[in-house]
Amino acid sequence: MTYCVAMRLKAGLLFASDTRTNAGVDHIASFGKMHQFQIPHQREIVILNAGNLATTQSVLSLLRQRLQGEGEHLLNVPSLYDAAVLVGRTLKEVVARDSDARSLSQGVDFGANFLLGGQIKGEGPRLFHIYPQGNFIEATEDTPYFQIGESKYGKPIIDRVIKYDTTQLPEAAKCTLVSFDSTIRSNLSVGLPIDILMLRANQFEQAMQPPHRIGREDPYFNRLREGWSEGLRRVFEDLPDEPWFDA
Repeated sequence: MTYCVAMRLKAGLLFASDTRTNAGVDHIASFGKMHQFQIPHQREIVILNAGNLATTQSVLSLLRQRLQGEGEHLLNVPSLYDAAVLVGRTLKEVVARDSDARSLSQGVDFGANFLLGGQIKGEGPRLFHIYPQGNFIEATEDTPYFQIGESKYGKPIIDRVIKYDTTQLPEAAKCTLVSFDSTIRSNLSVGLPIDILMLRANQFEQAMQPPHRIGREDPYFNRLREGWSEGLRRVFEDLPDEPWFDA
């Protein structure tokens, strides 16, 4: 399973993903799920993926392969909307190629979800969730984040903390890591390391850097996990009782 989060805030964009992939409880491996495409100082595009590993790898391989061709690709489309259209079309192409009546009758799920975000000089930061059918939706000020994969455990803290206008990227990163901690504690199919990347809005002076990787021995993440757990216990202990509890 996978857990990926992306946020579009007034301050910029944040992307985070785990690296665990499993097929049952005895076949667990690590695969990066964050992929970067850029022309330094002009465009920055990040893709996160969840779902069938063969499908996601094929889609990303085709997207990279076509960067060398004459046709439309991620580094020459005029807008991020067009980039989302391109990824959705490539996803449909791969699923149509690989699926057949026999595999579908055996219950093979070729589906995959993608989060695509970034910024192209001349337009503001944008973020899209691309569904297995190839269609997609865009993040708004009212819905500034998307999750794919094992999302339910890490959603409550994001809903409580993240606000489009006021949340700064460091605060968003801290909230995201707490969200990952909650998910890892409740679901063994999501695990470390975590890749996390922040892009400040409309800043193209420096080339996009690789994501920061947080492993099992990361001191900040371990302090954050311990502090969050202790804080929750203290708040819980301070909650009032009701007389009928002892009835």
